Amino acid sequence: GFEALSKIADHQPQIVFVDIMMPRLDGYQTCALIKKNAKFHAMPVVMLSGRDGFFDLLKGKVAGSTDYITKPFDVKTLTGVLERYIVREPRVY
Repeated sequence: GFEALSKIADHQPQIVFVDIMMPRLDGYQTCALIKKNAKFHAMPVVMLSGRDGFFDLLKGKVAGSTDYITKPFDVKTLTGVLERYIVREPRVY
């Protein structure tokens, strides 16, 4: 989680995927810290987890997650999330 926060600050990605189960700082805590930062508040944060219970989903929403994907997931699910949240640069010809 701490390493992810550092990389987010350095690279400023358009979207962040965080696994719930991470050492030292779990995905919920990482998501909450991202969302509390004014610079990154609008950044989509997608939680990844093998758990799909109601309370797991609710805990993700409370932390500020934009979406929640249950593992295992397929390419169609992943590309669907990317298409919903990634801003594409207009092509200049």
